[in-house]
Amino acid sequence: MTTTTTALDLSGLDKRVYTPHDTPIEAMPTLSAALGNVNLYIKRDDMLGLTGGGNKTRKLEYAMADAIKHGADTIITCGAVQSNHCRLTLSACNKENLKCCLVLEERVPGSYKEDASGNNYLFRLLGAEQIVQVGLGEAPAAVDKMADELRAQGRKVYCIPGGASNEIGATGYVSCAQEIQKQLTSQGLEMDTVVVASGSGGTHAGMTVGFLNSPTTKVLGISTRHPKEKQTKHIQELAQKTYRYITKDPSFSLAEDTVVVYDDYVGPGYSLPTEGMAEAVTMFARLEGILLDPVYTGKTAAGLIDLVRQGFFPDGSNVLFLHTGGAPSLYHYQPIMKMEPSPKPSTATTDESAEEKKSD
Repeated sequence: MTTTTTALDLSGLDKRVYTPHDTPIEAMPTLSAALGNVNLYIKRDDMLGLTGGGNKTRKLEYAMADAIKHGADTIITCGAVQSNHCRLTLSACNKENLKCCLVLEERVPGSYKEDASGNNYLFRLLGAEQIVQVGLGEAPAAVDKMADELRAQGRKVYCIPGGASNEIGATGYVSCAQEIQKQLTSQGLEMDTVVVASGSGGTHAGMTVGFLNSPTTKVLGISTRHPKEKQTKHIQELAQKTYRYITKDPSFSLAEDTVVVYDDYVGPGYSLPTEGMAEAVTMFARLEGILLDPVYTGKTAAGLIDLVRQGFFPDGSNVLFLHTGGAPSLYHYQPIMKMEPSPKPSTATTDESAEEKKSD
């Protein structure tokens, strides 16, 4: 496993600031007690700045700085039909007074609805200049075509990849890893494992790089889309590019065993529901009052819960769950969330309430 002795210096990199504070690390005592054996914590990146928060805000602090540095007046990006990244890119463009155009990729046939709720509603509310819907795998070509058309009109276009998951965006999660380490030191805590969603890859790659100077902490990615072998290779390559981008060291190579991916929780496919996801979303809501989304954090939490139940983490381990946001899309997925009803108040509670009302 590759390690470094010191934290990487990010001070020379251009950065916008969309969250002027650290996001909290909170204990999850009720969930920990329900599962037993481990101490669960959560890093609340759902509380990041821009519209609705979430991990893309950290990536966009670096991506938007690069766009502004290159004189852009228009941003084009792409994502799935309920893309958190597209929502937050639009929000960042509004803050920076830039135009924003979206390419939405329908990864599940029939999943795009122009009048859908969740993030799709927010795309319209936030005022995307153009929204183009394409089929699976067609987004890169559609982005290039849109960019060519706008440049022909004299626009200065900057394209941000899906999820802002290149070496520029991933730097945001190197910064997050450093923030976490600073917080843990001040709180007198150590984490044995950090569990993250592994989707477009920028978050997982950045956290992997950011924790290279902390060999006792393992970063574990739960894939939300791709098989283990493909996702591991992708994270490996992106983490190396990110390290080289920050350090300007083209010779750096990341040991293969540094990247850890589990693909057991994807289910039938990207964004498609699983029983484990529905259980995880419900448990986090009812035990900790925390909202997850069905596509990323829900499946990542399903992996966390299952691994705890399997005894994967040694007894007494401290495990940190990185909450990457996504709650605005939860409302769109309400029809697939088949939840058990909440327990009704007991008769005694009802009777006591009635007596209290009589005495008022």
